Amino acid sequence: MFTLAICGRPNVGKSTLFNRLTGKQLAIVHDTPGVTRDWREADARLAGRNFKIIDTAGLEDILDNSLESRMNSKTEMALQKAHAILFVIDGRDGVTPVDKHFAKWLRRQDKPVILAANKCENDSNVFAGLAEAYQLGLGEPIPLSAAHGHGFNDLYSYLEPHWPEDEPEEKEEESDGVSVSDIDALEGDEDFDFVLLDQEKEEEATKRPVKIAIVGRPNAGKSTLLNAMIGQERMITGPEAGITRDAITVEWKHEGREIRLVDTAGMRRKAKIQDKLEKMSVDESIRAIRLAQVVLLVVDAQQPLEKQDLTIAQHVEREGRALVIVVNKWDLAEDKKELLANIKHKLSHVLSQVPDVPIVTLSALRQTNFEKLFYKIFTCYETWNIRVSTGRMNRWLKALESHHPAPLTQNRPNRLRYITQIKTRPPTFAIWVSKPQDLPDSYKRYIVNGIRETFKIVGVPIRLLVRTSKNPFKD
Repeated sequence: MFTLAICGRPNVGKSTLFNRLTGKQLAIVHDTPGVTRDWREADARLAGRNFKIIDTAGLEDILDNSLESRMNSKTEMALQKAHAILFVIDGRDGVTPVDKHFAKWLRRQDKPVILAANKCENDSNVFAGLAEAYQLGLGEPIPLSAAHGHGFNDLYSYLEPHWPEDEPEEKEEESDGVSVSDIDALEGDEDFDFVLLDQEKEEEATKRPVKIAIVGRPNAGKSTLLNAMIGQERMITGPEAGITRDAITVEWKHEGREIRLVDTAGMRRKAKIQDKLEKMSVDESIRAIRLAQVVLLVVDAQQPLEKQDLTIAQHVEREGRALVIVVNKWDLAEDKKELLANIKHKLSHVLSQVPDVPIVTLSALRQTNFEKLFYKIFTCYETWNIRVSTGRMNRWLKALESHHPAPLTQNRPNRLRYITQIKTRPPTFAIWVSKPQDLPDSYKRYIVNGIRETFKIVGVPIRLLVRTSKNPFKD
């Protein structure tokens, strides 16, 4: 598919243009220069044509080993993937020495370069900036306003000569899984008609990429882990905490299995977040958890499972995602046996409703124990997708009730009438009882624990919705 890369110096509106072309708020937009640090790729659409678009970090004339220099190298890597380059300047500021420097560098690239002057709203200073842009040697500049959506017809006409032959349109993939908001909606609807799962849809879902979000506190090694998993230096890494700001998606294959990895910004406690930009980054991380299927919670072996780690784990459980605890920097841990026992003890208290959450100890820097990590990911994902037939469920329910019936209500039995699995991702069950309001929480936990033990559903959340049949003689 045709790929267009957006590049330019910091704060010229590249991310705003990226969001406008994708039709979604994917990239964080802020007045602070240099918000974008890693390049990101997404599907875009312009005048009925589908293509890929890449948002890159702001180019700066720095050649040392600083963070800005590393950002430049990642931008150069992104430009190699593109079929054409959209070089963006600020139409209000005119041409700067940095623009001239990188325009000269772009002219040496063996790729078509299109020049765009952004922020060209109704402003008298714009015309002077457009006149200056001719000296860059990249042809006639396109006046754009990414914020207001102006000038995109001209952009399309400049891109059209570089577009390949028509390609089949791809359907946009919808997010799946049952989030905490879905459950709240179901539980508030007494007239909800439960529909059994469509087997064909389940089989189709298993062929889609596995969506994995990597989350954790700052400087836990999330980006290093992603680089080690895919076998290349895709993400910027370094000793600085909080390098990653956007949630960056990476398409990848492991042994023929398609995977969509999402690296996220470090998540600190809300009380410590003062900067608006950091708050936006954390919101992106929370959104990545909601859209993921498997979440890797990366913790530092030297500071394992602090309060913020446990808060993140609880949020993942509430959203109904499969969770794998990744203890990174394991080679630096001293008393490994005691440390692992302490982690398991904390998890058993905080995630008491999800026993046996998978734990993997590894070193992302040394790339150790990755076979176990992939095994745990795919095992957890398959469990998250498990489906139990209605016949098996009701035979089990009958045996459960005969062995340990529900507590009496008004000296009468509270019968367990029927149970079925209404959804996967995570496994969600609905049970019909005589009087659902009188079924105690302890007995609901007893039912869930019985489902886990009998059908081997361990390490993932289970939802149980209690209902009753409508009484036709009620009124």
